[in-house]
Amino acid sequence: MTTPLVPIELPSWAWERADVREALRARDVGATFRHVQQYAGASQARIAAAVGMTQARVNEIINRRRAVSRLDVYERIADGLNMPDDARHLLGLAASREKRTGGAAFDLAAFPEVVRVYSSQASAREEIQQQARTAKELDILAVRGLGLIGLNDSMLRAHLGREGGQLRVRVLLLDPESPALAQRAAEIGESAESLAGGVRLAEARLRELSGICDIEVYQYGMLPTWRLIRTDSTLFVGAFDAGWEGHESATYKVMETPHGPLYRGFRRMFEAVIDGAERTV
Repeated sequence: MTTPLVPIELPSWAWERADVREALRARDVGATFRHVQQYAGASQARIAAAVGMTQARVNEIINRRRAVSRLDVYERIADGLNMPDDARHLLGLAASREKRTGGAAFDLAAFPEVVRVYSSQASAREEIQQQARTAKELDILAVRGLGLIGLNDSMLRAHLGREGGQLRVRVLLLDPESPALAQRAAEIGESAESLAGGVRLAEARLRELSGICDIEVYQYGMLPTWRLIRTDSTLFVGAFDAGWEGHESATYKVMETPHGPLYRGFRRMFEAVIDGAERTV
């Protein structure tokens, strides 16, 4: 009789290691499998059985002769390795569909606002651009916004033109004279002069868009926490924190629903920041 394989369970501290998190963020499945071998003592055969692959395929992935690109395969790997939700988010996946809380099954379908989680803004770039091309309203809460809308090759600048009507754009940038800017610059290891210069450059480039779209630019003075991109009824939400830029954050796609608190809360926050900001364009 064949002895059934014991499910793979990494200790919680393993999922919190920087090398494991970096492999997940990069969607480097080969490195992830090697970490599973190291921290769970799992053989290639055991990994293969857990994730629904052949041992030969696992060997090819570990030795970088084959890569993983399909979403359903990432899902199968996450399920087979019993990844916690934080690890799944780094991989660009939603939380697991069954999560035990007090003995009751937790289902993300009960919270339909968060429809997708991207490992970074780069992973969400194509979808954000697609949404922006057809949107009637675009709101942005950023620090300097150069990578979003300020430069010719930024993510959104080329998608602002409209036939048959102008797009309404509101952009919130951090006040280059505020104490919060100096604090943010220190958090990311940049000089306050350099960061302030980036904000001023973005503001100057945004003035050039007045003939393309209906644009308003504001400066706010609080320490940035949330990074928002809203296209009509869809929000893409990231976060600023010490040590990383906003575009490096995991990005949550949040949809407006009749009773969902997240979309409404972030919209309310954006309007409150606008009310307390100074319009410059």
